[in-house]
Amino acid sequence: NEKDRKTCATFSTTPLSQAHPPLFTMKTVAVAFIALLSGANAFAPSGKSSFAKTTSLSMASELEGMIGADVETGGRIYDPWGLNEWLPADYARKAELSNGRSAMLATVGWVWPKWFGLFDSDDVTTTDPIDAILQADSAWWAQFAFLCMVIEFWKYERELEGKSYVGEGDAAIDWSSTWPKLDDDGKMKMRLRELKNGRLAMIGIASFLAAHFIPGSVPCLPPGF
Repeated sequence: NEKDRKTCATFSTTPLSQAHPPLFTMKTVAVAFIALLSGANAFAPSGKSSFAKTTSLSMASELEGMIGADVETGGRIYDPWGLNEWLPADYARKAELSNGRSAMLATVGWVWPKWFGLFDSDDVTTTDPIDAILQADSAWWAQFAFLCMVIEFWKYERELEGKSYVGEGDAAIDWSSTWPKLDDDGKMKMRLRELKNGRLAMIGIASFLAAHFIPGSVPCLPPGF
């Protein structure tokens, strides 16, 4: 109709620059906005960066007094991800030792059935660790979870008494009463030995898992290990 023809004529005669804002104008506004933010940040207090630097220095000083940096890392602290800036050193050491001890037990549990066979039991009938986990019934898992809770509660109670399970003081758990018989040098060697064995076990169990789920991914490990 006549109205539609007039509308189309109006749009056809309207310059493109008026119908749509020029692209350089939009870029100019964006650049100006970014510059404004940059200027505001330039005058913002630098307390956060100072805090980060202070935290990093304090964490580094805590790490310097801890054992664990030996010949494997050239006697220097090895922290490629900078986790010491976010985790307290004592917390990280407790986690490392707990994971290392669990990995040592897991390594023994992985290797033992393959080399020495299974115990006389009808519950688990395979030497495949992953399949064995799936064969264990719910009652076994409940007992295992309860045992872990008892051990963690025991460790917590001993820490409240001033004892330690990382080697800094009287041992929280020492079934063989070996710790009090060692001198200071022997205790340092024992702590370093346990720490290294735990780290090796964590790498070992990770390689076992990788070889199990990705056959051939770990050199020197036979298929089905």
